[in-house]
Formats: sequence, C-alpha cells, structure tokens
Amino acid sequence: MDGFARGPFNVTYERRVDSASLREKRIQRALAQMDAAGLDALLVWKDENVRYLTDLRPQLIAGKTTALNGALLVPGVAPILFCSGGELDRVRLTMPWIVEAHAAPIMEERALVEGLVRDILLPVLAERGLTRARIGLDEASLVFYRALRSAVPEARIEDGDTPMQLARRIKLPEEIALLEEATALADAVTAAATAAVAEGQREMDVAAEGMRALFRLGGEYAHVMTPFVASGEHMAPPHRISSDKLIRHGDLVFIDIGACWNGYFGDVARTVVCGRPSQRQREIYTAVYDALQAGVAEMRPGRANADSAAAFYQAAGKYGLSDRFLSLFIAHGVGIGANEPPYIGETLPGAPVYEFEPGMVFAVEPLIWEPGVRGGGGVRLEEMVLITGQGPHVMSRAPFDERLLLT
Repeated sequence: MDGFARGPFNVTYERRVDSASLREKRIQRALAQMDAAGLDALLVWKDENVRYLTDLRPQLIAGKTTALNGALLVPGVAPILFCSGGELDRVRLTMPWIVEAHAAPIMEERALVEGLVRDILLPVLAERGLTRARIGLDEASLVFYRALRSAVPEARIEDGDTPMQLARRIKLPEEIALLEEATALADAVTAAATAAVAEGQREMDVAAEGMRALFRLGGEYAHVMTPFVASGEHMAPPHRISSDKLIRHGDLVFIDIGACWNGYFGDVARTVVCGRPSQRQREIYTAVYDALQAGVAEMRPGRANADSAAAFYQAAGKYGLSDRFLSLFIAHGVGIGANEPPYIGETLPGAPVYEFEPGMVFAVEPLIWEPGVRGGGGVRLEEMVLITGQGPHVMSRAPFDERLLLT
C-alpha cells in the first residue's frame, strides 16, 4: 500500500490497479461468505452489491435504489446481470466479463415484477438447479419477494445482505488504492467549496463550486445525494441540505460533499468560518477537533469501537460538551458503499461491539452543536481513516481552519 493517491488514469508508465484481478478477488470474497452462510446462491439488488460483483456503473435514478439492477452469484459461473434495458446494449459491447445479462424493468409495478420473475429469473434459476436451493437476498420490495416465493416455493429465501457486508468489510489492497484516489478527489472538492465561502454567497453557491470540481476531476457522484452545506444557525441543529441562506460574517460554514471515483467513496468534511469567529465558536470547534484526534487514536487492532466512542466523549467532556453530540453514529464504514457497517458510536438498540481489524475503512465524523450561538454553534470535522497493523492511517488531508482552534 502506497498510502497516497497515484492518479486516476490507467497509464503505461507504472503499475496501478488491475481491475480484472480486483473484480475476481471481490467475487471470491463474496463466494466465501456465501459458503460460510450455507447459501447456494446470492441474489443482490442494492446498488453497491451489484457493483461489487459486476462493476456495473449504471444510470441511477433518485429514490430507485434496489429497483434498477440486480445480479445473481452462483459458484462456478460469472455473475449474471439483470439490468435496465437502457444499460443492456452497452453492457454487451463494453463489459466482456459479463457473460450473461438480461433486461429488467424498474422493479416497482407488480405485473412487470411478476413477469421478470416468471419469464426471466425463474428459467435462470431452474437452469442452475436452484429452484430448491438456499438463496440469499439482500434487499427487495415485498412485491418482488412474494413473486420469488411463488415462483420457487421450495427454495429457502434467506439473508443475503449480511454475507455481502462481511465480504466488503475488510478492504483488499486494490480497494484501498481506489479509496485513496477517491479521498484525494474528496479533498479537492472540499478545497473548491471552501474557497467559495464568502459574505453574500449562498449555501447552494458553495455546493455548486464543490460539485463543479467533482465532475471536472472525473468524479461519479457526491457522497450524499443532497450535498450538505450549512451555514451559521443552520448548523444548530444541522440542516442537512444546501439552501438559499446567505452566508454572513461570523458564520460557521460546514461542507460535506465528498466524492465517488471508480465505484469507491471518499467522505471528507470540514467546518470553516466566514470572517472572524467568536470565542464560543472556537471552543466548540476545538472540542470537536480534540475529540476527533482522541477517537482516531483508538482505532487500532486490539481496540474496539466502544473504546473509540468513549475517547470521543471523554475529549469533548473537557469542554463540557459530551452531551451535545448529534444523535447519530460518530463514524461509519465506507468503501463501495457510501455508508456501510461497521459503526462507531451508534447508540440505538442492537449496536454491536467489535474489534478493529486491518483493512477496515471508516469515515469518522463527530458533530457537536450548541443552540443560541450567534453565527452558529455547530461543528463537524470528518476524516477518512484506514485501520492498519500499525494503527490508524488518516487518508484525508484537507486542512483544518486554524482560526477556529484555541491555541
């Protein structure tokens, strides 16, 4: 692992990521987890799982996740793709590793879903002896689930998402290289957006500059569908959109846009100040900064997510702010999924405790907000962190706003 981003092009003068080799390694990871779960096949519809198995980069439609493209993984054959008719010709022309592909409708209208299952999916399952098999399904509508149960009543439909999460949890060296590149792009997006912060600019103006940098540099998507730029009182509590609010002198401005490159996500965020900060803004910012450093320091083999979470709260407590964290996890896994397990600081029922392992990658994003602060009292700082055998490796390099740090 180089520990830096070499560049996004496929060049002749140095060895970079071998996409074919990476694709095969990912498939083998998924097959191993499928076997460990006692499954005979995996049928996936989540965007990130389809991409993990097939490398399909499709047109995505807002609100249609799990309704556009699917893939079937069976031992001994290349993943079978079920994709939008709008993708099919391109897939057959440009993706030779996809040996078998079928057109699929948008998976919503009952008659179309039932038609796909009856006339397209069922023959594929029957040809491979899967009509009485244990099939893992990651996520699908009730209409699809019922149609599948009706078509293969003797099959057992089981959890297929957990095996895929486990396959994706520890990143391969090639995936880490792609994540380093995505993080470099996310840093550049953050820099472009930060440079646009000025009195009289709107939150949406700042987001627009970040998005321009994203697409100019070859990015695929922002980390979130709604690029998050919030200024002043919009960060207390956070308004997780970019609005027409004018940025004013003394406003804290939070920027969280990130970047997807080659299917992998870089999730980087910073808070800056427009003009001169108040003493309380600096105290809140420093509390978040210190919490970030303390929490990341615990992210090493032999330590657990609970240890890291405790360090975040303890550091913030020195400023009397341990009870002002946003009611959300403090860190999430990131990879081919923009936001995926495992988590740090999740307080909802059922949250597991686990040890950090080399190859895990997290977006670490503590957010503290306090009401009633002129110009806003909400701060989030976010880093991309890789767990290595030697400890945490911070992949992101976007600078912090030194005007907001207490000296």
